[in-house]
Amino acid sequence: MPPPSPGPRRVLVTGGASGLGAALAAQYAGRGDDVLVTDLAAHADVPAGARYQRLDVTSETDWTAALERVRDECGGLDVLVNNAGVAAGGRIDLLDTAHWRRVLDVNVLGAVHGCRTFVPLFKEQGAGHLVNVASVAGLVHPPAMTSYSAGKAAVVALSESLRAELAPHGIDVSVVCPSFFRTNLAASLRGEDPLVEQVATRLITRAPLGADEVAARVVSAVDARRFLVLPDRAGRLAAWTKRLARPLYDRHMSAAGRRIHRAGQHPTRDTAEETA
Repeated sequence: MPPPSPGPRRVLVTGGASGLGAALAAQYAGRGDDVLVTDLAAHADVPAGARYQRLDVTSETDWTAALERVRDECGGLDVLVNNAGVAAGGRIDLLDTAHWRRVLDVNVLGAVHGCRTFVPLFKEQGAGHLVNVASVAGLVHPPAMTSYSAGKAAVVALSESLRAELAPHGIDVSVVCPSFFRTNLAASLRGEDPLVEQVATRLITRAPLGADEVAARVVSAVDARRFLVLPDRAGRLAAWTKRLARPLYDRHMSAAGRRIHRAGQHPTRDTAEETA
């Protein structure tokens, strides 16, 4: 199917006050799309021409309010970007039930609420595009990232199922699976496992791509109606290694698990460097 014809579109971005969400909002607003930016804060700076609304993705009431605003002010919606999420990492014996509830409530049910809220509108319109931001951790599953990987894998599965379910209604679905890129996502880490969180922070801050570069690639892929969006080389390499060279993938993951174990048993001054 060819890409849609150019022209202003109505776009809602969750988690749009910072990081990848802000970069995506800027990409869409910069080309003249009608963008509603949402986030947890009562107020936030948004790109010129965009609007803002507070939205807690775990609140059905907030989602209903966003739908009402979209209907009243925009007359509909073309692209819903379920981007809001929290970073998480840690060895499973250090993660309590509250940690799992927080991660799954935001990273999984946040996307589910968005889809449930706007799919009826998309069906009425006979068109629409769901963009669910997952992670390469939804496709490959490193050690000491159980809650994050499980949540992002659920978002990939949700997207794949919806792709087949909604295609007869003219609704497109994309799932975005980046690897580490430079953003403020590490700020949502809670300190449950300092060793693993130090590693994640190091990988985020040293990543070769920034949020703006990833956002530009995501918008281009969504324009092309691509389902699986792997915007960076590291993510593509990891996903294809698991699929085509499984023994190599398994050896790599086992080695990573052993490095984390050694670092936990014999902490060094730079455990992030040792385990990354």
